[in-house]
Amino acid sequence: MNRIPEPELMDSPPQVDAYDGADFAEPNRFFTDILLERFGSRLEKTGHVVDLGCGPGNISIRLARLLPGWQITGLDAGPNMLDRAGTRVREEGLEDRIRLVHAHLPEMPGDLRDFDLVISNSLLHHLPDPMVLWHSITRLARPGGLVQVMDLQRPDSPEIARELVSEHAGNEPEILQEDFYNSLRAAWTIDEVGDQLARAGLDGLSIRSFTSRHWLVQGTIGSRT
Repeated sequence: MNRIPEPELMDSPPQVDAYDGADFAEPNRFFTDILLERFGSRLEKTGHVVDLGCGPGNISIRLARLLPGWQITGLDAGPNMLDRAGTRVREEGLEDRIRLVHAHLPEMPGDLRDFDLVISNSLLHHLPDPMVLWHSITRLARPGGLVQVMDLQRPDSPEIARELVSEHAGNEPEILQEDFYNSLRAAWTIDEVGDQLARAGLDGLSIRSFTSRHWLVQGTIGSRT
């Protein structure tokens, strides 16, 4: 199935409401569980993580609970999404732990550098140029920093995409079901992402299939050249 790009921003009020109200507990739990499984011994003390494409803040908040010694920076290009994230951060009493930044990759504030951990969940398929994400990660992570990126993998046909929507989002609002379908059509395959990593010179990162609909990239950043 050929890739069909979708809009870079999903930030309209109905989309924000649908996304924030959807049940993403399972993939969010998968994301944080596999992070701790792979890097747990290196996350025991303190550090600073940046969450690229943080949306309404689900994973940033989850990590703040799981890693009490860490500071989290959530970055997103959608002002409405960030407003929702800010509300949730205040409700959770995490203003001293989570900083939210409005930025549109590859443009970022100059003080965003040398992160111990860079994470991203379901951002890559929104970007017109996928290399923007990988080059941004190289810029943001300190040498030896940890990386985890998860995103959808494009299925072989529109029919399989519809089946995945029915299986995993059949009870969600219609706007979210259609967004999910469009995201599957816009997603990258494992082979395509592998080529992107090679082009970016990210030899310390590896990719594998994670669920029936996700791939996962993990690893460390080498020294800057």
